[in-house]
Amino acid sequence: MNRREFISLLGAAAAWPLAARAQSAMPVIGFLSVASPDRWAGRMRAFHRGLSETGFVEGRNVAIEYRWAEGQNDRSPALVADLMRRQIAVIVAPGPSAALAAKAATATIPIVFTIAGDPVQFGLVASLNRPGRNLTGVTLLNAEVGPKQLELLHELVPTATIIALLVNPTSPNLAEATTKGVQAAARTLGLQLHVLHASTERDFAPVFAALAQLRAGGLVIGADPLFNSRPDELVALAARHAVPTIYQFRESVEAGGLISYGGSLMDSYRLVGVYTGRILKGDKPADLPVQQATKVELVINLKTAKALGLQIPDKLLALADEVIE
Repeated sequence: MNRREFISLLGAAAAWPLAARAQSAMPVIGFLSVASPDRWAGRMRAFHRGLSETGFVEGRNVAIEYRWAEGQNDRSPALVADLMRRQIAVIVAPGPSAALAAKAATATIPIVFTIAGDPVQFGLVASLNRPGRNLTGVTLLNAEVGPKQLELLHELVPTATIIALLVNPTSPNLAEATTKGVQAAARTLGLQLHVLHASTERDFAPVFAALAQLRAGGLVIGADPLFNSRPDELVALAARHAVPTIYQFRESVEAGGLISYGGSLMDSYRLVGVYTGRILKGDKPADLPVQQATKVELVINLKTAKALGLQIPDKLLALADEVIE
C-alpha cells in the first residue's frame, strides 16, 4: 500500500465514526397509525410538507420510524411499545386509538395527534387552548359534522325514510360521539336510523348486505381511520349495491363515491407536520394549543349520481367546493 492510499484509508476510517455519531444524533419521529401505508401517500406528503416548513427533511436531519396497525386497533399498544424502545423524540399518532395508546404508554415523550372529534371528550387534553402534559395536535371535528352529512344525504334522497350509519366499535369514543349526533339529526328529520358496525375490512361486505334487508335508502360513513383508509373498497361496495352513500373526505368521491362532507385531511396532516417540527426545535406540547382544522369541503360526483339515477339539487351544486363530472 503506498502512502497516498494509506492516508485516504485513514481519513475514511476517521470520518466513519463522525458520520455514525451524526446519524445517531439525528432526532427520530415515531409515526403510529392504525391504517395501512398503501392508502396514505397524500397524507404523508402533506405531513412531510409541514415538517419541511419547520426545516426538517426525512433522511437529512430527521429519521422516522413507521408503525402501521393495518386496520387493527388492538395492535396499537404493542406497536407504540416497540416505538418506545427506539429512543424516539416525538410520537405522531393519527386517530383516537393510536393517540390513546401513545398517551397510555408515556407521560414524557411529546405526542402530536390528529383526530376527527373533540380531544377533550376523548380524554387526550385538558382543554384546546391549554392542552397540558405531553400531548397536542389537530382536530378535524368530523364527528360533529355527522348531522350535516345526514341532512345532505336526505336532500339527495328525500324519499328515503330509512338511513344507516356505519361506525367502528373498536373506536368507542368516536363511534359514540358520531352516533349520538346523527341519531339526534335523524329524529329531527323524521328518519329511521340503523347503526351498523365494522371493526375490520372483512366486515364491510356483510354491512352492505344488511342494508338491503333493512331497506335502507342511504348510508352515512362515520368518522374513523379504518373507513378513511379504505375508500376504494367502500366505494365499490356502495356502487355494487346501488346505495347512495356520503363519506368523510374528498378522496372517496375522487375514487367514485357519491358525495363527501368533512374536513380537509391534507390540511390537518400538514399542521401535524408543522407541530412535530416545532416540538423537535424545543417547543413544549403543553404550550401549543390544539389547532382546529376549520376548512370543511363538500364534494359531489355527478357521474356517480347519474349511475344511481339521482338528480342533484341546484342548491347543493351551488354549495359544493368541487363537482366531479
